[in-house]
Amino acid sequence: MIELLLTIAILGVLVGIAQASYSSYIERTRIAQAVSDIGSLQTKIKMYELDNRALPDSLADIGAGAMLDPWGNPYQYTNLQDLNGHGKARKDRNLVPINSDFDLYSMGKDGTSVSPLTAKASRDDIIRANDGRFIGLASDYDP
Repeated sequence: MIELLLTIAILGVLVGIAQASYSSYIERTRIAQAVSDIGSLQTKIKMYELDNRALPDSLADIGAGAMLDPWGNPYQYTNLQDLNGHGKARKDRNLVPINSDFDLYSMGKDGTSVSPLTAKASRDDIIRANDGRFIGLASDYDP
């Protein structure tokens, strides 16, 4: 009986370890998918800009208005060239806008975000920065 209980306990520990590893794998896969999606959306936006000599007003203009990130939230897009100042622009730790043309990002796992990348709500966002030279986790961005 003791051997059976010991076997069940060992199996329980192994299942717990496997589940944690699997959850981590799934999250890394979702991040990679969001990075890929933002890269392809960026390409579509740039193609639209070449064809129309202006950035699109929304993702719907490039046929991606209903596109959702891997966590089920819509991708966020802001045309910074149409804004007075950069009030809605995403900002780095020095409160300097991270892009000069447009912002494109996913709100990440928690589905919330605020303008400065240093805020807790923004640390899990998948962002486009440096006018497309960086695409990845906001927590990994270092200007």
